[in-house]
Amino acid sequence: MGEPRAEASGRDAAGFELPVLLFAGFRSIIDEMHRELAERGHPEVRPAHGYALQAVGRGGATASEIGRRLGVSKQAAGKTVERLEALGYVERVDDPRDGRRKLVRLTGRGVDVLVKSAEGFERLRARWAEVLGADRVRAMEADLRTMVPEGAFRLDAAGWFDN
Repeated sequence: MGEPRAEASGRDAAGFELPVLLFAGFRSIIDEMHRELAERGHPEVRPAHGYALQAVGRGGATASEIGRRLGVSKQAAGKTVERLEALGYVERVDDPRDGRRKLVRLTGRGVDVLVKSAEGFERLRARWAEVLGADRVRAMEADLRTMVPEGAFRLDAAGWFDN
């Protein structure tokens, strides 16, 4: 995270600045997280991989279930699973409930990257709280929860899951 910029001169910002600043804040957090993950043994992991690993979950999931959870086709989910499998983050095993299906499960490496991500996000949030103040960060989070409609967080944007 770079040095914070001084506040504007008290005037209202142009309407387009809000989404740009929100996106820039998101990117600064995600980019810093991925620099840290690279240093901690996961240089090949990409932002989309984290969402896919979350969709796999602790109990595992089929490619169809992963696709539904991510809002993408079974084929797109399958492509992401193939990449994660090649990187050693997931494995495919027979589904114990239905031998005709394959279950995608996290490997130890997959669990490790999720644990390190969670730790990293906590550190990054703490740094924002140190710079901005804990009360301001909590207020910003509360305000965003108010403004973001339920179910609005979708991952099926074009190109989001490009490997």
